[in-house]
Amino acid sequence: MINIDYISFIGLVAGTCTTLSFIPQVSKTMKTKETSSISLGMYLILATGIFLWTVYGFLIGSMPIMIANGISLLMAIFVLILKLRYG
Repeated sequence: MINIDYISFIGLVAGTCTTLSFIPQVSKTMKTKETSSISLGMYLILATGIFLWTVYGFLIGSMPIMIANGISLLMAIFVLILKLRYG
């Protein structure tokens, strides 16, 4: 069994929650191709912030930060691509 300390556990749970929060938006956007209600500016700022969190995770060697933000960044970029494609 993996021995994980409670601080890392909290980080993994937090990362899982924030990462999973993208799934409904990605799913809905893929199904409906409707992006008019999505703010391009908000997603650009969000993607930039997530990218910087990912870099920060690498710099401090935090696996929960790297993994959660890396996956979140991919999903945010995917929503941005759909926004640019479907307007």
